[in-house]
Amino acid sequence: MANSHGYAEIGKSATHPDVLKIGCSDVFGALVDGLEDFWEKPSHYVFLCLIYPVVGFVLISWVSTGEALQLIYPMIAGFALIGPFAALGLYEISRRRELDLDTSWRHALAVVRSPAAPSILVVGIFLMVLFLLWLYASQALYGWLYGPGTPSSFPEFIQNALSTSKGWKLVILGNVIGLGFALVVLATTSIAFPLLLDRPCGAAAAILASIRVFLTNPLPILLWGVMVAVLLVIGSLFFFFGLAIVIPVLGHATWHLYRRTTVRPIDRHDWERR
Repeated sequence: MANSHGYAEIGKSATHPDVLKIGCSDVFGALVDGLEDFWEKPSHYVFLCLIYPVVGFVLISWVSTGEALQLIYPMIAGFALIGPFAALGLYEISRRRELDLDTSWRHALAVVRSPAAPSILVVGIFLMVLFLLWLYASQALYGWLYGPGTPSSFPEFIQNALSTSKGWKLVILGNVIGLGFALVVLATTSIAFPLLLDRPCGAAAAILASIRVFLTNPLPILLWGVMVAVLLVIGSLFFFFGLAIVIPVLGHATWHLYRRTTVRPIDRHDWERR
């Protein structure tokens, strides 16, 4: 959008995109398209996304030395909740590649100057609140089962979790609660961030659009969620550094999933080339 346009004006013309019906083949197609975007300049994306595993490794190290060993698994699993926000720059790269614009890495960082930045921040805060609630719920479950103490060592905690009835209750209930949080994120933000970058739209409208996409395409979106979870688990192996590849591929694929699930506006040239 031209510089003379402010965010207030964007908010007044907020759009509610028409949602399309897709199939499971579209989900796989979006993943393939995301892989193609990644291979265009993989070194740039790996460099940018190394921040993600490094921060994750630092946080896990901090938790493991801060008498909160029981939160290591929730911390790892919870990264999936904030992943859509972490991939913001990748959506922008895919958007620019689609428009035949420059796709150098500096544009991935320039999203902070997007006219939609306030709305993006609101949705990002929403995800962070969910992440913190997930950690709180995990700690509350552990406290309910084991009391106020903490595990003396991580191997002991793992052995207890896998060899006792109380441990299995922790594993099963913890994963069920985590699944609930993951479904909320999937239903409310599956296309929210790409939509905010692509056209004038407020945070509430972006979340509602994601919900409509989920309700219109429950099976394909659930398949997408399973694919994301599996790839994030694979990427978390070897001290999270696999995420330097998984995150950019999923980020680009999310953009293409958005493209396949919504109708493009007739005229959006000013917004796209802002």
